[in-house]
Amino acid sequence: MKKAVVIGSGIAGLSAAIRLANKGYDVSVYESNSEVGGKLSQLALGKYRFDCGPSLFTMPELFEELFDECKKNFSDYLKYKKLDTITNYFYEDGTRFKSYSSNEKFAQELHRLALIEEKTVIEYLNKSRKSYKLTKHVFLENSLHKMKTFLNLKTLISLIQLYKLPLFGSLNSFNKKKIENPKIVQYFNRFATYNGSNPYKAPSLLSLIPHLEHNIGAFYPTGGMFQIAMSLKKLANDLGVKFEFNCKVTEIIIEGNRAIGINVNSEFIATDAVFSNMDIYQTYKKLLPNLIMPNNVKYEEKSSSGIVFFWGIKKEFKELGLHNIFFASNYEEEFHKIFNEYSISEDPTIYINITSKYSIEDAPLNCENWFVMINAPHNDGTQDWDLMVEKARKNIVHKLNRILKVNIEDFIEVESVLDPRKIEINTSSFGGSLYGSASNSKWAAFLRHKNFSNKVRNLYFCGGSVHPGGGIPLAMLSGKIAVDCLVD
Repeated sequence: MKKAVVIGSGIAGLSAAIRLANKGYDVSVYESNSEVGGKLSQLALGKYRFDCGPSLFTMPELFEELFDECKKNFSDYLKYKKLDTITNYFYEDGTRFKSYSSNEKFAQELHRLALIEEKTVIEYLNKSRKSYKLTKHVFLENSLHKMKTFLNLKTLISLIQLYKLPLFGSLNSFNKKKIENPKIVQYFNRFATYNGSNPYKAPSLLSLIPHLEHNIGAFYPTGGMFQIAMSLKKLANDLGVKFEFNCKVTEIIIEGNRAIGINVNSEFIATDAVFSNMDIYQTYKKLLPNLIMPNNVKYEEKSSSGIVFFWGIKKEFKELGLHNIFFASNYEEEFHKIFNEYSISEDPTIYINITSKYSIEDAPLNCENWFVMINAPHNDGTQDWDLMVEKARKNIVHKLNRILKVNIEDFIEVESVLDPRKIEINTSSFGGSLYGSASNSKWAAFLRHKNFSNKVRNLYFCGGSVHPGGGIPLAMLSGKIAVDCLVD
């Protein structure tokens, strides 16, 4: 039986490990932390439980497909439900609306508030669906660095229809052409943050992202997002994957032009294939000291990160749901601060995730668990993060008090903070960037590191910092593509 080792147990690493085991490999996963999940982790503060990482579950069909491949039923491992109301949106002028899973209901809601015509919303989401269907075979489901990707029928059909895609200008410029109301432009601009990008620079093709949420749907896994990682771990265990926790890999061993093993705690582990789910920059810097780091990795623009406050709130807020967004008044200035000045805005957009709305065990009776996040730059080593965190907390509190008409500090019972420094320590994500590289260029997809090494045989890469990008769905696909590269 051939052996494979996977370095890191984020979603992509778990996806790769499961697929390798299902193909008959003897698989061992080496994880420096004490549990699987990577950024998809959890935190307990007193009687409150929090999901620490990704909070939106989309494209469950990718999980269904994986479990089907392994002759297992996903519902035996994880239950989930589709959300009727996806997100509650709040603007400074008092405008409020809900993003519904029903496109018709959502369009009617915006029309009722005199924000946009129903027809315009439906047309936009239909265009988003078409863009996704035309590009998924090329940019998401296969390697961009294998000739066979461009020679199959599905890809050829997509390439012939490229003229139908929004290929020029930024996402913001595209949205302004389609939509007159600046509030709705801001709404659709926000989808660039789903891969840590700047909507004023990111390509208009990112207008396909709303399709995932609106046309496919947003979901909530029973027990919270961390249970997604737990379901994959259980499947991996059932297939015979071995997990080695608190084991820090220090080097990928190369002999000639082949990866032959890894060093873990000064011990050499021989293997037939190595898969790194570690951030690609850190993989080269720490695990491949004798390989020259490619320029597209060394100089790529890093995605945004975040500052997160975990608050146990001893009050229930009926106007809030699972997902809540409080928009900045000047959205463009917020992204200029993040990507040009590597700082944060005085008036940040605030995201609040409250899993106790669905998992009542996550907070005491009549209380709520608030995951409160603002977008932030990655850590470039020059920022005073202690000062920035203090500033962020003050601005968040003032904004929430103003919009919710409450003194929120009266209700904060427990608190913890996560910033880019801690994200980097916990996950090895370079600079604490949440999605690897930003998609602030129309060439970003082509510049992401490939899922295999041209110079070293038997060496493969998966995760948010390589093709096809960050976020749970793309991480799942990244693990699949990496394994596909092995068996080609």
